[in-house]
Amino acid sequence: LAAVAAPAGAWRRRVSPNETINVAVIGFNGQGSGHINNLLSKPDVNLVALCDPDTAVWEKGLRAAEKAGKPAPKTFTDIRKLLEMKDLDAVSIATPNHWHALGAIWAMQAGKHVYVEKPISHEVAEGRRVVEAARYYKKICQCGTQSRSNTGMREAMEFLASGKLGKITLARGLCYKPRGTIGLTTSAQQPPSTVDYDLWLGPAPRKEVRRQRFHYDWHWFWDYGNGDIGNQGIHEMDKARWGLGKNTMPRSVLSLGGRFGYVDDGETANTQLAFFDYGDCQLIFEVRGLATPDLHGAKVGNIFYGTEGLLVSANYSSATAFNTMSAGRRPETASQHVPKSTPLRMAPPTVLSTALCLPISSAEKRGSPFSEKRIAQCVPPVLL
Repeated sequence: LAAVAAPAGAWRRRVSPNETINVAVIGFNGQGSGHINNLLSKPDVNLVALCDPDTAVWEKGLRAAEKAGKPAPKTFTDIRKLLEMKDLDAVSIATPNHWHALGAIWAMQAGKHVYVEKPISHEVAEGRRVVEAARYYKKICQCGTQSRSNTGMREAMEFLASGKLGKITLARGLCYKPRGTIGLTTSAQQPPSTVDYDLWLGPAPRKEVRRQRFHYDWHWFWDYGNGDIGNQGIHEMDKARWGLGKNTMPRSVLSLGGRFGYVDDGETANTQLAFFDYGDCQLIFEVRGLATPDLHGAKVGNIFYGTEGLLVSANYSSATAFNTMSAGRRPETASQHVPKSTPLRMAPPTVLSTALCLPISSAEKRGSPFSEKRIAQCVPPVLL
């Protein structure tokens, strides 16, 4: 879920609309670099600090600040030291998945608002703790399901809800991304000399490195990542639920999959099917990491099947609806085109400074709050 778990009163905090907001980026060897560039482009935002346990990536962030004509941010390897900064208003967390929940909770305990990349947690129990922490400390915590803030996707969902395609009975989320082998090691690998491995591991079990590429390929190991169902699936399953109008748990879930096509060090499935039964409608998410043709023009995106037609979204910001379907072929007659629009306060992959910093200094409602019903089912706060 793209989440703002704090109550409305927390949005009206000490930062007024006329003040600048001090933000730090935690983890920037991947998505975090985009956060840095977006923050630097905003006149009402100060990028005051960077944190990454790999000192080799610091230069990337410092160079971006210099290029933007902004002061050099402070640099940290240890998130705990960063969070001691008294003038820090918010943090952007773009670490490996296993750090998301703990980093978010620590930041809120330290009085900071949080934007955290998807998935909001490495596992379900951690996610509930993040919700509890946001409520307890009255802080904004938003997750990077940015399609919820995109005008094109909002128009697409309004079109689905209009009934022009009849009742939507099935939503499919697709991740047809070819993923090659990550290789097979014969012995433990050494972390890069620039990495503080203890800090990189954080809450994860201490294990030898068994992958040739230290960065990014952590996605395919259960201790740190969630495979493509937790990498791309967060977006597509979120949009599928949105289009179905479901904000509750399904009646049942079934998932089957495995790692096929090669033997390598990876653990997560490269071929997977997840089936969610809502009774009156179904949601299916597919991971196909081997070569796969598109489906109705989409390889990464969503397809919504209604009794009177279907809607295809092959990206994060637009969709096309069709009112007829020919067996075995793509739809032929378009009844409505939902255009790609200028994103509402946000643009792919993430504009942290508007996604998080705007609600810090205003009472604007967020697009995907945590459900009160789900909050009630959480156990009392046991904060890390």
